[in-house]
Amino acid sequence: MIDDQARLAVLIDADNSQPSIIAGLMDEIAAHGIASVKRIYGDWTDMKLKGWKNVLLEHGLHPMQQFAYTTGKNATDSAMIIDAMDLLYTKNFDGFCIVSSDSDFTRLASRIRESGIKVYGFGEQKTPKAFIGVCDKFIYTENLRRSSNHKEHVKIKGDDKALLALVRNAIEDTTNEAGWSYLGAIGQNLINKSPEFDPRSYGFKKLLDLIESLGEFEFKYSDPLSGSQAVHVRIKRPKRSYEK
Repeated sequence: MIDDQARLAVLIDADNSQPSIIAGLMDEIAAHGIASVKRIYGDWTDMKLKGWKNVLLEHGLHPMQQFAYTTGKNATDSAMIIDAMDLLYTKNFDGFCIVSSDSDFTRLASRIRESGIKVYGFGEQKTPKAFIGVCDKFIYTENLRRSSNHKEHVKIKGDDKALLALVRNAIEDTTNEAGWSYLGAIGQNLINKSPEFDPRSYGFKKLLDLIESLGEFEFKYSDPLSGSQAVHVRIKRPKRSYEK
């Protein structure tokens, strides 16, 4: 039911985001809930934002005008932060989507999470780790552009120790007595440790495809104890001499 979906406040920093992401951005946000508020901030007298003007109406974005009063000062950030706090105090939202690659929103994201509200960050891969780390989940906007839908799988190198270790640790953290881990629990564990983790960054649409490509794990697609149809993963075990 629609009423059960999370109510989200979407705040976009037009100065630090690209209009080419908008379709993918709104699709991604829809996967997490309903965008009850959609605001985009910038100085709309600036021709650099012309690209955004062409997509505002199509996606129902409410442009918030903020003049650049002085050189070298980002008035847009201040306006977003003030509005975000006003919205937070209404207690009408289950989550905030902050779209920017600017570290100035680090404290804002932290403050929202302290109130028990989820924060979804969206920014380019150049986004400072400080901002990424305080979000519940962070999505790289490079993965949201329509061209990424046609991106070929990236071959994962066998010596990519960092990725392999991250996945192995997530499986070990969520394993049951038989050594199996539920795929959904693995995904959540990965995000808890690295909010920016996203299979699309490696050229895979789904987590299962990424884990399969590593070649270090085995899979089953039903749980014999509960009878449910779900994917479980465990680290490959060496075969004993009596096993074929």
